[in-house]
Amino acid sequence: MAHSNSVRSIRNRLFLLLLRAFAIAVAFLFLFTLITTGIVLAYPSQSNPLFRLPTIARLETYYIARDSWQGVSTIFNNSLNIEASQWHSSILLDAQNHIVVQHGIPVDPSISPPYLPLPGDSIIPIMANGRLVGKLVVGVNTTPTERRFTFQFLEPVLLASLFLAVFAILIGMLLTRRVVSPLAEVIVAAEEIAGGNLQTRVRVKAPDDLADLSESFNKMADSMERNDRERREMLADIAHELRTPLTILRGRLEGIIDGVYPADEKHIGPALEETYVLERLVEDLRLLTLAESRQLVFEKKPLDLNELAQHVINVFQAQADETHVQLAVQGDTTAGKVELDPGRTEQVIGNLVNNALRFVPSGGRIWIEIHAGDARVSLIVNDSGPGIPEADLPYIFNRFWRGDKSRSRTSGGAGLGLAIARQLVEAQGGTISARNLPGGGLQVICDFPLS
Repeated sequence: MAHSNSVRSIRNRLFLLLLRAFAIAVAFLFLFTLITTGIVLAYPSQSNPLFRLPTIARLETYYIARDSWQGVSTIFNNSLNIEASQWHSSILLDAQNHIVVQHGIPVDPSISPPYLPLPGDSIIPIMANGRLVGKLVVGVNTTPTERRFTFQFLEPVLLASLFLAVFAILIGMLLTRRVVSPLAEVIVAAEEIAGGNLQTRVRVKAPDDLADLSESFNKMADSMERNDRERREMLADIAHELRTPLTILRGRLEGIIDGVYPADEKHIGPALEETYVLERLVEDLRLLTLAESRQLVFEKKPLDLNELAQHVINVFQAQADETHVQLAVQGDTTAGKVELDPGRTEQVIGNLVNNALRFVPSGGRIWIEIHAGDARVSLIVNDSGPGIPEADLPYIFNRFWRGDKSRSRTSGGAGLGLAIARQLVEAQGGTISARNLPGGGLQVICDFPLS
């Protein structure tokens, strides 16, 4: 209910914002038209073409055709009522201001005195071929005044603005369904995620761009929820890994203090070994954190992967002999030249071999292959163990991952070896992946770019 109310509130707010934008656009259009009209009306009425009566055009044409005003009194006898009315209420003067026609009645300009304008008269010049040939004196009722013209001109503009306002409301209602509502849901979902509800998702029902936004938002929410879950699981795993050695240490030391155990090497030795376990765990966590934050310093130099792999095999040979596991290096012994950090790369191979030794049964084998391609060198660690369930393969490089959650740390390790290997490989420009071998066992492939 709260979610629906929030969506409705934001939708209404966005809808009002949209209508406000449309209203501003309509008002701006009307204001622009009004200002433009005012500028046009600012010209004197005598020279403004908007105020020139139809009568003026006919008079100018008449004079150009005859080059005189003779017989001009009869040109409006058969005209429309409007033009005839204007003609019979006006006075035609020649260029010297002598009356030629007065209210439709011809007058001899040679005997008429110059016309003196009366208050309220409007004199409109009559031009022919660029020179003044006469004037038309019209009264107040005949002249199209600014106010009357303005209202006549702005009437269609007002109707158009009203139509645009109604059209804006309809467009706003349409956009509310297609744009505003999906956007409001995204905003509310973002607020809920900011409040800690990481399970919030948005319905993907919108135009293409908003659908992409909704999908991207849901992917972001999935990532945040997954990261939060992994963080919680990591904290729980760290607490579990630390609790075991600390419990052993506490039990041994309390037993020695209480006199249950003598303070000799037999009873202090196991406690000391647990401190080594704690030290390795803390160092692995520190290394993994530095690698993930890209703060590790790598000293790259030309490196022969064959020699480095053989060195790692020699280090683990004694441990392999105890469980009767065969170790070997195979592949192209001349194609292992890469530019990598020797120490970090040795740690990668060591983690992979050490992980394989935990699961390969007695009498099994672990072998390292090195192959060169056109642009990359592959280092492959194979084993003849039981392999990994296909559903678990995507997760084996995660921190603290164990296929069997009930497996003890002694048999399964802390679950950081493969995670550290992935970070060290990727930080040097390589890639790491894993797959099950057809005949059984696990194969981990590390690809490094050639120098």
